[in-house]
Order: sequence, then structure tokens, then C-alpha cells
Amino acid sequence: MSGHSKWATTKHKKAAIDAKRGKLFARLVKNIEVSARNGGGDPAANPTLYDAIQKAKKNSVPADNIDRALKRGSGAESGGADWQSIMYEGYGPGGVALLIECLTDNRNRAASEVRVALSRNGGSLAEPGSVSYLFSRRGMIEVPTEGVDEDNLFEVAVESGADDVVRYGDVFRITSDPSDMVAVRTALQSAGIDYNSAEAEFEASVEVPVDLEGAKKVMRLIDALDDSDDVQNVFSNVDISEEVAAALEEED
Repeated sequence: MSGHSKWATTKHKKAAIDAKRGKLFARLVKNIEVSARNGGGDPAANPTLYDAIQKAKKNSVPADNIDRALKRGSGAESGGADWQSIMYEGYGPGGVALLIECLTDNRNRAASEVRVALSRNGGSLAEPGSVSYLFSRRGMIEVPTEGVDEDNLFEVAVESGADDVVRYGDVFRITSDPSDMVAVRTALQSAGIDYNSAEAEFEASVEVPVDLEGAKKVMRLIDALDDSDDVQNVFSNVDISEEVAAALEEED
């Protein structure tokens, strides 16, 4: 029976991975469509669109899907949805602050799904402005560490306008003002340095440390929010130490 049990577990994991992959593809394609609609369908003249396409390619989104999203967004092909961007604010277990970024064609559905995910997982919606002041928008560029000289990367990044370069496991995260992100990304490309993604994210000014149990609760809530097709990103000010992160991985 152990062989069958292992196969069933593997099958379940593969189904979960495939489901997450499908959701990721949908989100990346949605980003391309909205970027093309807001800034035009030419990636050379629309940096946000360029970065959305690059991220989709890095995550193996089929070229066909990318092309159709471009056409829908630019109006060359019909069928694009009326996507609306909404930001919800909330609290998670232990007083962790959350910014929940949605891109939806149905505001009522998005609000309902966010509210249900929060209430079922120890969280709650917050009044507009009560959480967002803890976050600032930052340019974030992620570079894989493999084959990259850290000193050279730091020099290229800082000289082109970046504020800092920090290593997290097998990636470097370069932070900058959002207005400097394209210049930094372009400098990396000119220096022959590959990158995984370049996009504006929200960075917390104050973090809330959690123990293992607290980390489990917060991650469970974030996973529940991520399960909604309307949710694009979830930003939090949770501080999970290396020890707690290692313990979480052991339990997975």
C-alpha cells in the first residue's frame, strides 16, 4: 500500500502545482493585457508592458497566450475584459498588516472573496488608509545569484540609481525608487546581467515578527487570498526569521 499511497500523494502535489501554475499564467497574462491597454501595445515605448512580458516569458507562459493578451489589451483583437484595479487593506493573525491588490472584472465578487478569505483565516478587512501608510511603493528587481559577481552587480545597480542590493537565498533583490527602475533594469541588461523580474511592489516600513505558529497562520491566510482569481498580489509586513522559515520548510 505504501507505493500506492506515495503515488496518490505525488499526484495530489502535481495537481496542486498545476493549479498554481495555471493561476500564475492567468495573472501574468492579465498584467500584459492591462499594461497594453493603459500604456499602448508597443513594449519598446511601454516599460510596464515590457516588464510584464519579460516576467511571463521567464515563467514559461506560452508565446501564443502572450500575443493574444497583447492584442486584446491594445484593441487589435476583441474579447478583453474590463479589468479594474482595487486595493484592499486588512489585518492578519497577530496584527500583521496586509495590502491585497486585485485586478477584477467584478468588484462585488472580489470584495466578497477577499472578505471570506480573511474572516475564515483569522483576519479582517481594515478601513482605507489604516494599513497603507505602513507601506511605500518601491522598484524591485530580482536577479538570480548563479554566475553573478555580487560586487559587479552592486556597482552596476547603484550607479544606475538603485538604493540597495540584498541577497535572499538564490536571488539578489535590488531596490530603487519606482521611477528609477527602468534605468536600473536597462543598465543590468547592458552589463549582460540576467534578471527574473522587475516590477513595483509595496515594502513595509515596520515589520511584525512571528513565531512558528504565527507564521503558519499568516501563510495559511495568504494562501487563501492567493486562491482567488481576482487577487494579483498580497503584500504583508510579517517578519519570518530564518529559523522559523526553516521550520516551516521541514513541515511541508
